[in-house]
Amino acid sequence: MKQDVEGAVFVALAEPTRRRIVRELAVQGPLTPTTLGARAGVSRQAAAQHLVVLESAGLAHGARRGREVRYELDTAAFSLAEGWMNAIRDSWDRRRSVLSRLLTDPERP
Repeated sequence: MKQDVEGAVFVALAEPTRRRIVRELAVQGPLTPTTLGARAGVSRQAAAQHLVVLESAGLAHGARRGREVRYELDTAAFSLAEGWMNAIRDSWDRRRSVLSRLLTDPERP
């Protein structure tokens, strides 16, 4: 069964703490779960659990550096979700354009 990458991204980002973690990673670059937890207002263990969800969705990955694991964002899953949202937006833009034409000139098909 094909994994629903866009769905996994939206589920992962639905949680406010995970969005704070993503924001920190986007602004600060690679960070440890301890640092992310402190900045997001949760324990290291809670941050680590959120990072598991973000990794599963393809939004982040960890790399061991010495005794620490630092996490950073992966952009591919964000791009897939953005593509999905753009396709929906384009569909609505086309519908809005047709509706606008119909409302301004009802005689025109």
